[in-house]
Amino acid sequence: MSEKEKRVRAITKIYYSNPQVRDVLFKFSKDREVVPSYMMQAFGKRPDTIQYPSDIMNLVNKGATSFHASEEIWINPLEINSDMSQKDLDLLRKTWDLLIDIDSPYLDCSKIAAKLIIKELEKQGIKNYGLKFSGSKGFHIIVPGKAFPDYFQEVETKLMFPEWPRAISEYLMYKIKAEYNKEITKLNINFEALQERTKLTKEDVTEIPCPNCGEKAEKRNLVFLRCNRCENLYQKPSYKITKRKLRCNEETCPGFYEVINEEEHFFCDKCKTSSLNKTYKSDKKVTYTKEARSSQETGEFREEISAEKIASLDLVLVAPRHLFRMPYSLHEKTALASIVLTKEQISSFNPRDANPLNVKIKEFYPDAEKGEASDLLESAVLWKMEKDGKEEQSLEKKYSNYKKIDIKDVTEDMFPQPIKKLLKGLEEGKKRGLFILLTFLKSLNFSAEYINSRAREWNKLNSPPLKEGYIKSQIDWILKQKKQILPPNYKNENFYKDLNLIESGKEPKEKNPIVEVLRKVRKRN
Repeated sequence: MSEKEKRVRAITKIYYSNPQVRDVLFKFSKDREVVPSYMMQAFGKRPDTIQYPSDIMNLVNKGATSFHASEEIWINPLEINSDMSQKDLDLLRKTWDLLIDIDSPYLDCSKIAAKLIIKELEKQGIKNYGLKFSGSKGFHIIVPGKAFPDYFQEVETKLMFPEWPRAISEYLMYKIKAEYNKEITKLNINFEALQERTKLTKEDVTEIPCPNCGEKAEKRNLVFLRCNRCENLYQKPSYKITKRKLRCNEETCPGFYEVINEEEHFFCDKCKTSSLNKTYKSDKKVTYTKEARSSQETGEFREEISAEKIASLDLVLVAPRHLFRMPYSLHEKTALASIVLTKEQISSFNPRDANPLNVKIKEFYPDAEKGEASDLLESAVLWKMEKDGKEEQSLEKKYSNYKKIDIKDVTEDMFPQPIKKLLKGLEEGKKRGLFILLTFLKSLNFSAEYINSRAREWNKLNSPPLKEGYIKSQIDWILKQKKQILPPNYKNENFYKDLNLIESGKEPKEKNPIVEVLRKVRKRN
């Protein structure tokens, strides 16, 4: 046993012997699945819960160092079975809490995100929420299930886990994105330290947002051409200079254009805002492309840090039967307590304040007003539907000529390189890897039998493998989805790059792994 482990275990027994700590853990555990962790080496059996305050000390005496609870509230947590269908789990679930997990290698980044999220929640009319330190470098914000309406769009809210809390988390990140980027950019980020901790380079975490709509702008080139005969000028954006010469577009001129200058510019494909200089001075006629004529000109494009890539909301935490660290549980790696805070304490918070031997108990789970999160739910769900609809329409339009994928058309040698690398197994991020794999196979119309067997073959290669109950619950969940769920796009840093499935500088040209397969199918056919 290492000196650190000896110290943590010594603190653990002293800390959990505090009756106030045991009482707050027991109170929060009501109707939740609760699982102890044994020094980050293994979790206890599932399902389990805390039935009496004395159960906590009994588990600590057996080696438990921390306690983790479900976001889902159950009629009886002990009735949960890994063999249960999704329908049975839905019937057993009473409600769910919205749990927002903010995490970053830098505590200062997490502080900014927490303050902005709370500001947005309050703008949406939510007064009752809980805030706590995660125990490491982040924060947890909770909105009780009571705050949400029982039904929305004639759908029972309790049945929409994890879809609706995921939508809310995405929506909140979207709402704070512009201000979040600006605040993080003001910090003097040590990019060398960031790369050492996260493997993200400066290029990975910086972007040029559109000053008009906030979407990511593309860097393009603008080439200035002049006819060698009539001296007509022509500006051509996104033009690759080659030895081949363009013929002059004046009908009566036999000349060819020659390159006289090249400049970089930025262009937002969503709102067509550009940094193109359309006031190029010349005594001669200037011919503009359609893109230049229709774009709105602005010189306000500025490089910013993409804060979401450094400190994002952990959507992976919003998953069936997923657990999070309970308020006032210890964190084994830091030996700090997951203490409850107020929004006023965020800026001045120091990890030393979470010394387990000096904690002061506060309420984490507020008594929410019924329906106070109705506006937030409605805004998030409608935003998510519109966003997904636009993405689907874009893909359908772009690939409308592709015939429907048939199982016989796709073989594993046609899988994209990141998927092939994933299939070799993972040591970290296995739950995210499973989500990528299941959505990928389901989107390609593989049979339920194939998805079952392939997921389990993959899990055997993981170190250590995921528990069989978790694998089964995730497979059942993906197979019951009537709407197609595409795997995450390559640009989603929380998945491919974070799992080392894509090397820096070797990013795929396509947007999504499904698109790569579609191209190969079409090319082969």
